Amino acid sequence: MKTKSPSYSNHGFTLVEMLVVITIIMILGGLSVGGFNMVMTRQANKKAEIQIKLLENAIEEYKLDNGSYPASTGSSNDLYIALFWDSDSDGDGVGTDDDQKIYLADLDPENNGQGWTEGTGATATIVDPWGAEYIYRIASDLNAVNPDFDLFSTGKDIDEAGDDITNF
Repeated sequence: MKTKSPSYSNHGFTLVEMLVVITIIMILGGLSVGGFNMVMTRQANKKAEIQIKLLENAIEEYKLDNGSYPASTGSSNDLYIALFWDSDSDGDGVGTDDDQKIYLADLDPENNGQGWTEGTGATATIVDPWGAEYIYRIASDLNAVNPDFDLFSTGKDIDEAGDDITNF
């Protein structure tokens, strides 16, 4: 009389099967994270381009009203003061001056929807999507490229070479 050997149909996964599944999951996860970083970088670049265009338009409007571009000492605070805080340069900040003209309302630190101002009051600066100040240079600056003014972000690497987003 023959006896049946026990059935092995209810066995678990082998070590090799588990390693293959874990490897596939890791590869898919790596691709997802890499793709997400690429999308986030592209989104930040596009945001910087849009912000530069908005700043450019406000600077041009300032020039039409005042006859010259805002002064530049190398800080984005110069632009902030000229375009939002104290456009008529009388020392009175926004909200206390009836002659004040706000050229770019998005620069308001109290309603900072785009996240592009850092600080408050007359000391605020305009920052790019990576948290670095925008660089603004007028034509009389020795390093200026444009005949009017330069406005740019140093990009993700925060270095003035390579991935800069510029108006020139």
